Formats: sequence, structure tokens, C-alpha cells
Amino acid sequence: MSDPAYEAVCKARRQDEGGNPEGAAETLKAYLSTDPSCESARLELARLFIYRLEMRDVGIEQLQVLLEEHPDNIDALKAATTVMMTNKRFRKQVDEDYRHLIELIAPRKDPAEYAKVCAAYAVFLRQQMVDFEGAAKYFELALQASPNSYEYHQDYAVLLLHDLKDYMKAKEELEIVLELRPNSISARKNYDLLMKTKFDSEGNLKKKGLLSRLRH
Repeated sequence: MSDPAYEAVCKARRQDEGGNPEGAAETLKAYLSTDPSCESARLELARLFIYRLEMRDVGIEQLQVLLEEHPDNIDALKAATTVMMTNKRFRKQVDEDYRHLIELIAPRKDPAEYAKVCAAYAVFLRQQMVDFEGAAKYFELALQASPNSYEYHQDYAVLLLHDLKDYMKAKEELEIVLELRPNSISARKNYDLLMKTKFDSEGNLKKKGLLSRLRH
């Protein structure tokens, strides 16, 4: 038995792969005119607008339409948070979407998926919400799920170094990065600078001088 939605999406993908993303979009719009609630066609249309036709705002509108009717669509939430997270006018919505997304994927028991979303949310919290404590929480959750992902350790170390000023924890995270990626130039540079400026020759955290304590 044929599935019209599946056939429409497949046809659109063939058109896109053949160099005709405009035709692919028209195919999906035509199908959605008969079945506006179709999640797969709406999501594929959003992808085309955002990544192939360079019509980002139109693609975001398609994602919002999809999520209004299907708020638990994990793929749509992933797409929406990814494309909207750098736009300040969407900060509140993206924050809500990330929290909802994490609630939805947690029961799936996929450590890699859970870690990826938590780490992405941590980056959003740091860069867009300026919530450093919140970012640290979600980096920790990402690392609990995927302890050998050097990228998460590295990003967490940057947060600890530059925002939270937790130099002891940053030292630990950079040491893990160097264990996982011994040839990481950036991690080695950050680690050497940290040890030179914040730790004494015996590896102990330097005590702040009187002037520094008064400033803080």
C-alpha cells in the first residue's frame, strides 16, 4: 500500500539531489496543501528553506508551525534549537525548547544523543543566556553520559577558565583533554598558561595577594 507522504518526501529529495531544490519545495508545499499536519513533509520543507534555498526565516516559520501542532517532535526540536539558538530574539523560546527536548530524549537511554543535546544546551546557556552556572550543570550532564568526549571536556574547561574562574576544576578538565587528545595544541597552550599563571611550582593553586583579594 502506497504512502503519499513518504512518496512526496522521497520525490522532493530526488529533486533536491538532482539540483532542483526549488522544485523539491514546490512538491512538498503541494503535498502539505492536502495534508497540512504531515510532520515528515513539513520538516523536510523547513530543511530545504534553511539549508538549500537560504530562506532561513521561512524555514524557521515552518518549524514553528510543525511544533505548534506536534510539540513533542524530537527531530523538529533539534532542528529548531540548532537554527534558532544564535538569534537573540528567539532566546526564550530556544531555552524552553532545549529543556523540553532534554526531557523527551532522556527516556530513550541513548548516551550519545543525550550528551550531544546537553552539551549544545550548555553552549547556548553560556553564549546566549550568560548563565554560566547553568552551562556548567549541563556540561556535567553531558560528560556523565559521554565521559570520553574530549570536545565536551574542552568546552567545559573554557567555561571554567574564562567565566567561572574555577582554576582547579579547569586544570582537571584540561588534563583529561590532554589524556584523550595528547596532540591538542589549544589544550596544551591553555594548560601551560594556566599552570604558569595560577599554580605554583608544586602544582598548588596560588594564593591571591592582598590587593587582588580587596578587588574581589
